[in-house]
Amino acid sequence: MAHSSRKTETIAAARRPEVRLPPLVPYDGEGLEPDGDYDGVRFEGTDLADESGPGARFMDCALDGCALDRTELVRARFIDSVLTGVRGVGADLAGASLRDVEVVDVRLGGVQLHGAVLERVLVRGGKIDYLNLRKARLKDVVFEGCVLSEPDFGGAQLARVEFRDCVLKRADFSSVRMESVDLRTVADLDIARGVERLAGAVISPSQLMELAPAFAAQIGVRVEA
Repeated sequence: MAHSSRKTETIAAARRPEVRLPPLVPYDGEGLEPDGDYDGVRFEGTDLADESGPGARFMDCALDGCALDRTELVRARFIDSVLTGVRGVGADLAGASLRDVEVVDVRLGGVQLHGAVLERVLVRGGKIDYLNLRKARLKDVVFEGCVLSEPDFGGAQLARVEFRDCVLKRADFSSVRMESVDLRTVADLDIARGVERLAGAVISPSQLMELAPAFAAQIGVRVEA
């Protein structure tokens, strides 16, 4: 039993967001504003491509089927909000803050989230290519049933982060710091860089076998028949 309790302590489960949206008012379509304040707003099918709203705050908001191509939301804050089916390439959310947020069935590419802070965030379904989370801080974050192609976690801090039934292609974990990171159910664990930074993560026996050549190369062991 002692071994079991140690295991529980080592891999603490992520706390998921519990978003309960109030009645929402439709977005007025006047365009995002720097440091804009959006409280209880529904953006439905809204084209936000090339809009600029650095420092904007979204509280109790829903973004459904919106286009976020090249949308500038540097240092924006999303609190108690749900993003469903949003799509786009090149959205800039560098330094943004996401707390108690659900991101569902999105199709995004080249999203800039470097230096961002994510706390109690669920990313479920969909596909994100070239996700930039360099030097970001993730705490209580769950990636579930999604595809992350060439995500960059370089220098990021991950605490209580779960990758559930998802695909990680060519992930970069260079200089990352991990604490209670659960990778056991990742369907395709493909690490391009930073395999030596997996201290603080838990993997499955089959994943260990797949990663064995990378681990051996990292410590300078040659494996020959």
